[in-house]
Amino acid sequence: MGGRIKLYSLTFALAFLLASLFLLLSSSLRAGEVINGAGATFPYPIYAKWAYEYEKATGNKVNYQSIGSGGGIRQITERTVDFGASDMPLKPEELESKKLLQFPTVIGGVVLVYNIPELKGQHLVLDGKTICYIYLGKIKTWDAPEIKALNPKANLPSKPITPVFRSDGSGTTAIFTHYLTQVCSEWAKEVGYGTSVNFKVGISGKGNEGVANYVKRTPYAIGYVEYIYALQNKLDFAHIKNRAGNVVKPDDTTFKEAAATADLDPKKHFYAWITDAPGKNAYPIAGLTFILLAKDRPEASKKVVKFFDWAFEHGDQMALQLEYVPLPKSVKDKIRAYWKSHGIY
Repeated sequence: MGGRIKLYSLTFALAFLLASLFLLLSSSLRAGEVINGAGATFPYPIYAKWAYEYEKATGNKVNYQSIGSGGGIRQITERTVDFGASDMPLKPEELESKKLLQFPTVIGGVVLVYNIPELKGQHLVLDGKTICYIYLGKIKTWDAPEIKALNPKANLPSKPITPVFRSDGSGTTAIFTHYLTQVCSEWAKEVGYGTSVNFKVGISGKGNEGVANYVKRTPYAIGYVEYIYALQNKLDFAHIKNRAGNVVKPDDTTFKEAAATADLDPKKHFYAWITDAPGKNAYPIAGLTFILLAKDRPEASKKVVKFFDWAFEHGDQMALQLEYVPLPKSVKDKIRAYWKSHGIY
């Protein structure tokens, strides 16, 4: 009798061990690949959506930390992530010195959001010079003559303006300040452009989320954020007078027109700015957002490329739903050829 009990116990233990091994193997097979990225907050909503759908479709996981373009550039340079993300394109010589590759993913726009209780639901008109002077501290109140001239029918309050800017290294800041250097000589001379600049006035918030939240809870504030953050936070935003002299609203058609003249050359690692573009209806504060890969980590880069190749194939509608503009097929084909030429596709 005792021997039979021992046999049953041994059989049960063996069966339990085999079942555990099967579950462990099945779990590891289902887990798939994991890639890690960090950087720009500008494209975070679409990268998060793509990552969610990609994992459902393939079992492969993408972890993306929305820490700002400066952090993304730093982390891929230090090789602590599989890819970095930046809204500020790196110049070809900088990419070569850091042994990095670069390609764009989507097109978006930076909008000026504001909180004026008396004008809730209204879209003010602003131009480059006016925005520049607000952020230089030369235009101090909402009823300043320069703003009145652009909005003659608006009942502008005599309230001090509180500009809000990014505290972290930010590609959104790079796009915004690059635009200001093109439309305002004082800005180009006194401040310049980059992921971090010395703003003359105002208060700072971390990430697009931080700026949006500051504006939302601070009456008479103005800030700059990626378009989707204005929509998600139900913030009023300005229509902008462009280089052609037309007042345009931010949306997928005006972003697309801004990108139409971009010279996206794979020999220059797609380095391009699309601020203050010449199109009749081009939105003037538009930008491409970029992915950075390490040349010396081809296996990791191949996994990243697999994800973005899937996104290029399946993610255009998702991008449009989140108010980004997908890249044209011709540009995607250039990017795939670029990947192939560097042995990661």
